[in-house]
Amino acid sequence: MSKTIDARGRSCPEPVIMTKNALEADSNGIQVLVDTHVAVENITRFAEGKGYKVDVKENMEDYQIDISRD
Repeated sequence: MSKTIDARGRSCPEPVIMTKNALEADSNGIQVLVDTHVAVENITRFAEGKGYKVDVKENMEDYQIDISRD
């Protein structure tokens, strides 16, 4: 992953907007950090709808979402 977006502490739809903007700047893939399951669901739905592969890892209270074209 070439870029990490830290969207922890942000309310939806802001994490999705941050993800959208980052993918427009770097369409190869990014990593997004969030702290709510709702943000995970919304970002996953958005990224998969755009044709990206999404891998979610839970780390204590946070989630790491890896988004790639692979």
